[in-house]
Amino acid sequence: MSGRRTLVVLCPHFAPDTAPTGHVMTRIVGELVQRGHRVHVVTSLPWYRDHAIAEGWRGGRVRRQPTEWGSITRVDPFPGGDRSNLLRRAAGFVGFTALAGLEAFLAGGAFGRADAVIAMSPPLTLGVTGWAVARTKRARFVFNIQDVFPDAAVETGAITNRAVIAAASALERSSYRLADAVTVLSEDLRANVAGKLPARLAGTVRVIPNFVDTDALQPLPRSTPYRAELGIGDEPVVLYAGNVGFSQSLDLLVEAARRLPQVVFVVNGDGAARPSLEAAASGLSNLRFAGFAPQERLAEVLAAGDVHVVPLKAGLGRVSVPSKTYSIMAAGRPIVAAIDAGTAVPRILEESGAGIAVPPDDPEAFVEAIRRLLADPFEALAMGRRGRQWVEANASPAAVGAQYDELIEALRGRDDPR
Repeated sequence: MSGRRTLVVLCPHFAPDTAPTGHVMTRIVGELVQRGHRVHVVTSLPWYRDHAIAEGWRGGRVRRQPTEWGSITRVDPFPGGDRSNLLRRAAGFVGFTALAGLEAFLAGGAFGRADAVIAMSPPLTLGVTGWAVARTKRARFVFNIQDVFPDAAVETGAITNRAVIAAASALERSSYRLADAVTVLSEDLRANVAGKLPARLAGTVRVIPNFVDTDALQPLPRSTPYRAELGIGDEPVVLYAGNVGFSQSLDLLVEAARRLPQVVFVVNGDGAARPSLEAAASGLSNLRFAGFAPQERLAEVLAAGDVHVVPLKAGLGRVSVPSKTYSIMAAGRPIVAAIDAGTAVPRILEESGAGIAVPPDDPEAFVEAIRRLLADPFEALAMGRRGRQWVEANASPAAVGAQYDELIEALRGRDDPR
């Protein structure tokens, strides 16, 4: 274990917010605290589930909470009401970033020193802010990349304006150059980010994968109260649980529901693409929609599915690693992933034997993979068991926390590579 360090963490979500990246950073902070560090977290007021500040958290722009191990400061995320309005969302990110940056500067005392600042992207705007806070506190700066932006938005067509793309790309490259270390989730993302840096800085990009809490998320029997709440009995269930956004090829699920009327399909989650997806599914009685369940019910929700799907639009497998993959494996359920071949999730499924990977945006292959697993429940159960074994061995929170601890210590002990 390294010596006690003072750390500042900037992230868009933190418990009790329900965003997947919030769970990730909450646990990373927990692991760093267990390793003896003092941590000051600057994040948003909880808002992810309904894209609005949650009840009980309204009434002020900033809330500061001292803790035994440091502090948590929550600021207004300026969420707006329309998730599909990218201009409004961008303005919200800028407002949140400015307020979070000010509070991060004040965290631990204005002009107080820190050993490292960790900032998470998206939003990309936290990159330059994290660097500025690190410099004022004479700290090293670690930039944690969950999704590569603007690549993902360009691939999905969410951003088409050339000027906006150019500006976002310039901000992206500048943020990578400013970081003492950039952490990414897979080798695909490492190659993507390193390719945008001068050769002498390529070594600053490190792979530290996300993880899943295998103690809290255990395999459960399929007959859950969640099934009963949705009016589902013993029918086979194909489940998608996660953000319903434009990056996910959830039109594949609609097509599969049309072709497999004897199977119940469930979309558990919310997001900007949900209204259009519900419209596309109109008339399909075997496709159900449900909002996010509380984190404490996640194991139950995942257990309700006999087969889980992880679809991403073509081109996104190299810029995004869906964290839901690890949760599904921890729950002991098989996966059908419609993601670019050779990228992180297909490689994990091949290595672990936890599911089937098919090409993205290919309804024929997608439906056939689902049909195959439902027709052979013994093989599906075996895939689920193998997935559980793989995450227990490879994706524990303690291992990820140790990697961040080691990285921070290494950065403190070497010269600035820039």
